[in-house]
Amino acid sequence: MQDLLGYDLMMERAVRGVVREALAVAASRGLPGAHHFYITFRTRGSRVTIPDHLLAKYPEEMTIVLEHQFWDLEVTEDSFAVTLSFNNKPARLTIPFAAVSTFADPSVQFGLQFKHAEGDSTQVPVAKSAGATPTEPSTAKAKASAGAPGEVVTLDSFRKK
Repeated sequence: MQDLLGYDLMMERAVRGVVREALAVAASRGLPGAHHFYITFRTRGSRVTIPDHLLAKYPEEMTIVLEHQFWDLEVTEDSFAVTLSFNNKPARLTIPFAAVSTFADPSVQFGLQFKHAEGDSTQVPVAKSAGATPTEPSTAKAKASAGAPGEVVTLDSFRKK
């Protein structure tokens, strides 16, 4: 039977709400304890705003790390904005939640992966921001999915095949 209600889209919006809430906590109180976020997003996604030099370096996807040094984190219903330092130069990024393809907090082995029409990229370069501890996204995903009780949730596991 055909899903006329669009449960897959409802589910994706709900799970993206987890990302929104985690970022809202970080915006209002800072990152508690050892928490830190790896966020991969499509750089050419609708309403993504990043400096041209970053878009040239990361034409499809990029991963940012929110850990030690980030400023002016603002979270709205449908996007977030943050200032990071790249080569000692501040850059303001605005990222709609719809452009996010992965979100991980390796400190608690938590990760989310979102499917989108453009397909998944297996190798995503990590943007180096001063104060952050960039690693390869595959390492972040491995940390996020390694061991119990952490679990990487993919929406495909809820869809009929």
